[in-house]
Amino acid sequence: MDDAASREDSAPPDPPRTRPRPAPGFGGLLVVDKPAGWTSHDVVARCRRVFGLRKVGHAGTLDPDATGVLLVGLGTVTRLLRFLSGLPKSYQAEIVLGVATDTLDASGEVTGQWDMASVTLDQAQAATAAFTGTISQIPPMVSAVHVGGRRLHELARAGIEVQRTPRTVTVSRFDLEGPSDTEGPVFEATVDCSTGTYIRSLAADLGTALGGGAHLRNLRRTSVGPYTLADAVPLDDVSLAAVRPPTDALPGMLVVIAGDELEVAVGHGKVLAPAELGVEGPGPWAVVAADGRLLAVYEARPDGRVKPAVVMATAADEVGPVPR
Repeated sequence: MDDAASREDSAPPDPPRTRPRPAPGFGGLLVVDKPAGWTSHDVVARCRRVFGLRKVGHAGTLDPDATGVLLVGLGTVTRLLRFLSGLPKSYQAEIVLGVATDTLDASGEVTGQWDMASVTLDQAQAATAAFTGTISQIPPMVSAVHVGGRRLHELARAGIEVQRTPRTVTVSRFDLEGPSDTEGPVFEATVDCSTGTYIRSLAADLGTALGGGAHLRNLRRTSVGPYTLADAVPLDDVSLAAVRPPTDALPGMLVVIAGDELEVAVGHGKVLAPAELGVEGPGPWAVVAADGRLLAVYEARPDGRVKPAVVMATAADEVGPVPR
């Protein structure tokens, strides 16, 4: 799900620092349980201040009102975020039938209302079949997709609506429970999907398919790849104790353990023959030292050799004063 503009000024103050700042060359992965009311950029800004790092980034935006798993790269691990951004994701949310909004979620203005009290769980679950598998979605106007050099949510706030190019995504699970008899009706949804899937669009499209409209509320990301809510720490509890090693930013990647000579060659970013690296196939490969330190990530080249996509060299400029 795409983020809206950063609202860092409205974010709660940072907790007192209780641990020393990391040393130069530091890098690690944080699995954060993002609270509601924070943008993903707010979380990044908080981590910059808590750890005293300039280089902090996230792998997969969450809407400000959404909660749940957000992967944050610290220091040198920001170079590895592209290997995390494509991981599949899982969500839980509520779909409110009978009310459509201009943002497709509960934060927007109501644009239409229908009496959909008679919709049953069987009818709603049958309708999800059209939105399961490989499907095409049009990015919502409130998303962070760039069009003409501007994010869609910036254009939406200015009252401008533009044509958007449909995107192909995969929804492997779209299950419903309920409905709640207190309103709506409201169904609890569980969705497993590829990166880039808009859950709010699934809700709105489901409402349309059932002969009315719908919107999303209480979105919670329950997993990103192998990382679940059980792995996540609340934002107020982030500290060095919660930081995972750089290799955790490469889940499922093939690992090569380098001897002394290979460690030197990899540290210099040398292009190698597959046999020199001890690999075969398309890769990529995480190359680690005997003590478990991540040295580099190598990828296959068209000429049959392998090259470093990332070399984890020490970067002394990664720790220092962070603007407030």
